[in-house]
Amino acid sequence: MPFDDTIAAIATPPGVGGIGIIRVSGPLSEAIARLLYRSPKGEVPLKSHRLYHGQIISPATGAVLDEALITLMRKPRSYTGEDLLEIQGHGSPLILEAILTEVIRAGARPAAPGEFTRRAFLNNRIDLTQAEALMGLLTARTSRGLDIAHAQLQGALSRRIEAFRRTLIEILATLEAAIDFSEDDGGHAPPDCAAAQLGDVSDGIRELLSTCNEGVMIRKGVSAVIIGRANVGKSSLLNRLLGENRAIVTAIPGTTRDFIEESIDIHGIALRLTDTAGLRNPDNIIEKEGIERVWEKLSAAELVILVLDGSAPLTGEDHDILEKTKSHNIVPVINKADLEHLLNDRELQTWLPDAEPLRISAKTGFGIPALKENLYRRLTGEQAEQAAEIVITQIRHKTALEKTIGHLQQAQASLANAMSFEFIAFDLREALDSLGEIVGVTTSEDILDRIFSTFCIGK
Repeated sequence: MPFDDTIAAIATPPGVGGIGIIRVSGPLSEAIARLLYRSPKGEVPLKSHRLYHGQIISPATGAVLDEALITLMRKPRSYTGEDLLEIQGHGSPLILEAILTEVIRAGARPAAPGEFTRRAFLNNRIDLTQAEALMGLLTARTSRGLDIAHAQLQGALSRRIEAFRRTLIEILATLEAAIDFSEDDGGHAPPDCAAAQLGDVSDGIRELLSTCNEGVMIRKGVSAVIIGRANVGKSSLLNRLLGENRAIVTAIPGTTRDFIEESIDIHGIALRLTDTAGLRNPDNIIEKEGIERVWEKLSAAELVILVLDGSAPLTGEDHDILEKTKSHNIVPVINKADLEHLLNDRELQTWLPDAEPLRISAKTGFGIPALKENLYRRLTGEQAEQAAEIVITQIRHKTALEKTIGHLQQAQASLANAMSFEFIAFDLREALDSLGEIVGVTTSEDILDRIFSTFCIGK
């Protein structure tokens, strides 16, 4: 899809850096390069995909803006599929803004968020899953998230979706031939394997759907609150999970007043841990405010790590916490396993009849690996025995796959009941449209606007 305008933006993050990059894409890219670039060798040919060293000047005054490297990538062998210019200068915000100003004076316009990648998509350089994978690379919270984004960028999900679409297109072509030549001798009837093929596609889509919960958690992360009465070892547990002394630990109750938030990587899921104030009758208004905020934080948490002191019987404060958290997704932990166990396990079981608390020692590290495994299982379910090669990370993909399954089920039922081919063909077309939404074959402008608006300017 040719564009008649040229866009430009600073492609490197805000702030001071070693280098800064200005990206220009569109039909004026080469003209802008020749206008702003001055080579120490005089006139140069500006061959495609070559780096050239020289100066960037203001055409109006001849003033030197920066010493830079430029490269011109002619269409279609560029990121956007159109002529693309990159100016690599020093990473000063003032320099970059000055160069960008001259680029815009030369005929470009400021790019919208994600507009470079949107042009790459519209020019068939990438499909929509690969465009989303680029954002996944930029925002990955764990190495597992990075691996998933790399796989999608290389087309792993696209190939799986296209394989489903090819199978459905083959079945649909046979059905449409049978509809068009209904008075023939029946040679265009659906093949005997059509039902099995539809079943295989449905099974493959369900397999993808089974990865969605884990995929969304890997992309977005999960919030977990560490809660318990004062001095049960919440801050010590946070430090042990992080592997560093992030929270202050003392024997004085009420040490933790403000929230301390850090993330850990548990098998590829970024678990955002929040250490909270000890829940007890507050001594002052500051501690009272901190405890009230704990309950607010608790209501928004996806996981609650409830810490109890194994070296002492349950207290009234423990009872109050157990009562108020019983409707939450709780992982109960009995800390201080390095001390004599004085907590009444039978009493605790009456409060937590369906849970098996883990005994740990935040001081020595005993039980911490088992706790991490328990947290992972609680988040992903028992089916997460091994990492899937292709993982669904977008709710948009999940919705489209669920719609596809619904249409395929209707098509299978119509085929089994020997319904008219028109009914089966209709559902197969709907299924193909739903799959097409994922890779961008059948995607509305509203969806494209929503996806690319989340990108940064310059990407």
